[in-house]
Amino acid sequence: MIELRNLTKDFDGFTAVDHLSLTVDTNEFFGLLGPNGAGKTTTISMISTVLLPTEGQVLIDGKPLTRAASAEKRKLSVITQEYSMRQDMTIDEVMEYQGRLYFMKRKDIRRKTDELLEFTGLADCRKRIVRHLSGGMKRKVMICRALMTDPEILLLDEPTAGMDALARRQMWNLLRQLHRANNLTIILTTHYIDEAQSLCNRVALLDSGKLDTVDTPQNLIEELGAFAVDEVTDDRVVSTYYRRRADAIAHLEGLGDDATLRNTTLEDVFVERVGKRLGN
Repeated sequence: MIELRNLTKDFDGFTAVDHLSLTVDTNEFFGLLGPNGAGKTTTISMISTVLLPTEGQVLIDGKPLTRAASAEKRKLSVITQEYSMRQDMTIDEVMEYQGRLYFMKRKDIRRKTDELLEFTGLADCRKRIVRHLSGGMKRKVMICRALMTDPEILLLDEPTAGMDALARRQMWNLLRQLHRANNLTIILTTHYIDEAQSLCNRVALLDSGKLDTVDTPQNLIEELGAFAVDEVTDDRVVSTYYRRRADAIAHLEGLGDDATLRNTTLEDVFVERVGKRLGN
């Protein structure tokens, strides 16, 4: 279990994360959502100890996480937004280098490399140079590298950034499989709200470094209203939400041909709760 207690990070008078408190259960797939500047990446950086909090603390299974807490840190692995790999290495060399960093035995490095590359469909590409891989393949290599030491917690900071729609869906399937097969606790940050709706058990909405709400995507959708009526005006689309389909249909029948009925999404929740405060 991961617990954030009053986690705060200040940068020269600017508060990026403001007394954030929440709990992520063991084996949960948890999402951190928010607009640019909401504090998502800063929160991930504090959980991974890349940044130290100005105030508050992170606990892993009840024990404070610090840079010196090697037992707790070994439970964590991080996949960042950037491709943080040597571009002149082969996939095999990337994996071997990672294993040696953690003093793994050579036979264990080979075994784990074979297992992970086979799982992610990269086994036939293991001799290819990283710079010659597609963006989606590079992301897969980063996941393999992160799982080399059998972490219990995987931190994913924008793991599908820059991918096309097909590659993103393939990555979603891979992350689902990894979550089930390895009993991982996963914390995901993403700008793709449909990604969080598809993958996460629960999500936290952040706004200006503060926690807005935590709940399951379905509960948040139902709270707003599971059915949306969109009416196109001269300069925008006006959405009205209803909990009962019959009420949505009754409203739709009184509108023109430019109105449509659809299911509400987590993106609607995001826009209503966070976007309107930003003036959207």
